[in-house]
Amino acid sequence: MTARNRILILLAAVLVLAGVAVASVLHASARADRRDEAQAGGPRVTPGKVTLTAPGRLVFRNMAWGPHRDELTTVPSSAPSAPRTASGVKCLRFYAAAGTGVCLQAVHGPVSDTYRALILDARLRERARYDVPGIPSRARVSPTGHFAAWTAFVGGDSYAGTNFSTRAAIVDVRTGELTPTLESFKIIRNGESYTSPDVNFWGVTFAADDRTFYATLATKGKTYLVRGDLRENTVTTIHENVECPSLSPDGTRIAYKKRVPGLPKDAPWRLYVLNLRTMKETPLAETRSVDDQAVWKTPETIVYALPGDYGADLYETPANGTGHPHRITTAAVSPAYID
Repeated sequence: MTARNRILILLAAVLVLAGVAVASVLHASARADRRDEAQAGGPRVTPGKVTLTAPGRLVFRNMAWGPHRDELTTVPSSAPSAPRTASGVKCLRFYAAAGTGVCLQAVHGPVSDTYRALILDARLRERARYDVPGIPSRARVSPTGHFAAWTAFVGGDSYAGTNFSTRAAIVDVRTGELTPTLESFKIIRNGESYTSPDVNFWGVTFAADDRTFYATLATKGKTYLVRGDLRENTVTTIHENVECPSLSPDGTRIAYKKRVPGLPKDAPWRLYVLNLRTMKETPLAETRSVDDQAVWKTPETIVYALPGDYGADLYETPANGTGHPHRITTAAVSPAYID
């Protein structure tokens, strides 16, 4: 055998061994992913088709460890702890209505992350994208699917503190017209025009008329529920000490978190519902501090996230202050109910 042939045989053997090693690593990695996903108490997640028009479904960000962590997943809304179908689309925050979705994503760079908002169609295909100036916090879509909104932190890292700044944006998904910050809207407080350099907005929620929205306005150490007008570009304060409002399906009530005196600074909130006609506040049965923008599952029930073993779990409680809260599924956040 010539030296040349011996070298060729040696190279071939090396390539075969390298291929076996790579295959072994990939197989071990896949087994590890499956093991992580199926760990004790963890939900079962498999890839499949996810849409925003299939009625009777719940779509949310999956927080379970494994290959589908952070992906949008779906389950029957009547069985929220059922095995999950994963879409392959990853979001930090998400919401959907009328076949339109908004997905807030991180874009990982070599030095730091940037963020963006994707407008999704009913099959989770990207329709448009917009830069987001900070860490995503809240997301909403109007009942008609014609408008989407998001909030981002541009300084600080918690609503519980005082050293933070937010940007709340609204986009008309039909035209692409973007309002990058509600700070451009005229503020009316106590019947008069109001301006201040410390104004912040967050937590937009939409009415069904494609004109009215609600949000939180913060200024001078106080927070207010504001009613916004998308045609007049105005916001009007209507109630104090309201954060992360969520409008009921019938448009008559606001679920929100309220700061309650005497609670710890890092857990200062309790869930309430405000009747927009009478302005009567009703404390809900959930006694833990909820740092979330609640979602109305039905006109009688709200759903929200609390910290859990995987990052967050979803709970529900009656909207009239009666009953008891209970967990409906683990390892989930940013729910959207598809009618």
